[in-house]
Amino acid sequence: MAYDIAAFIWPSYTGDEPRTRIFWPEGYGEWQTVKAMTNKGYKGCRWPRIPTWGYVNEADSRVMEMQINCAVSHGVNVFIYDWYWYDNRPFLENCLNDGFLKARNNTDMKFMLMWANHNANHLWDKRNSDRDLDTVIWSGVVTPEIFSNICDRTIEKYFSRENYYKIDGKPVYMIFDFDNFIRSFGTTQKCKAAIEEFRRKTVEAGFDGLHFQVVHWSGRTYGWLNDNDECKGVDAYKLFDYLGIDSVTSYNWGCLVNFDGDFADVTKAYCDKLASESEKLTVPFYPNISVGWDNNVRFYDFMPGVVTDNTPDKFKAACENIKTFTDNSVANGIMKAPFITVNSWNEWTETSYLQPDDLYGYGYLEAIRDVFTD
Repeated sequence: MAYDIAAFIWPSYTGDEPRTRIFWPEGYGEWQTVKAMTNKGYKGCRWPRIPTWGYVNEADSRVMEMQINCAVSHGVNVFIYDWYWYDNRPFLENCLNDGFLKARNNTDMKFMLMWANHNANHLWDKRNSDRDLDTVIWSGVVTPEIFSNICDRTIEKYFSRENYYKIDGKPVYMIFDFDNFIRSFGTTQKCKAAIEEFRRKTVEAGFDGLHFQVVHWSGRTYGWLNDNDECKGVDAYKLFDYLGIDSVTSYNWGCLVNFDGDFADVTKAYCDKLASESEKLTVPFYPNISVGWDNNVRFYDFMPGVVTDNTPDKFKAACENIKTFTDNSVANGIMKAPFITVNSWNEWTETSYLQPDDLYGYGYLEAIRDVFTD
């Protein structure tokens, strides 16, 4: 089976967009935070880590040509770009537009968008992250009119590319923060109408339809909805059915389980939860493989929640487990494609990346290659 191994890309490793200097004033994106990380002495801290490729500008097409070659040769054949829209305009789009899409070999792999529509706060600014994560710098909530414009722009600018990722001929569009997405329309009834309108526009553009995918967070209910909303108080499973969601996935394992402790234990917890959640859902659950988790890179003080001993060997075992789940789901007709998300290609500040470094070299990429390719 030819697997679609889709790695998330955090497009912050560039200074090409002026607004990035709000968070990283030195002018080369969140590499500023990565370079400043030292060993803090807590269990599991394996810093500093040095990128094998250096602190490259990922909005440079020549850099992305090299990274595409590396990804494809190790079995990573889809990039999922975290995509942002703040203050009625895109943010951090340079890595996709100027890096990936201008790379001469970009058609060697597929790409797709995940609208990362969470609120922006001081998490990205290490100068303020310890003392202020409550202040909203930019809201991820938009208006229905803005979403309609986003749909038009997405279809014209990205869906139209021959290498945009599709399932059953339908472009796959992922939403990160589904609560914020609903808030953009006020009620689930209006949210449903907006999704249907997006589908209509996609079909009119010549596609077989739209594959609308959301990140699933375990245990989420919707008691916060307005009293006149017919879905008030329902759980996510019923809400997905009502809205006609096509599938769900995880951004990382923290969406389902406590992302803390030994990697092997977290792997088992996620795989068990993945199986039980899949039984509750009436839509496919496309699984995720996470490299690890340690967000202390973004903080001066210690931030609880650290995955330890996430060696390439243990990561390879996790890949085997997810491969088995995928094979069974495809064979049983549950999953329409062998699509597996990976967190991530380059989340250095969350210590969850496939890119090579001075600690494990190409070990994680070699694990992907060994498990998912011939």
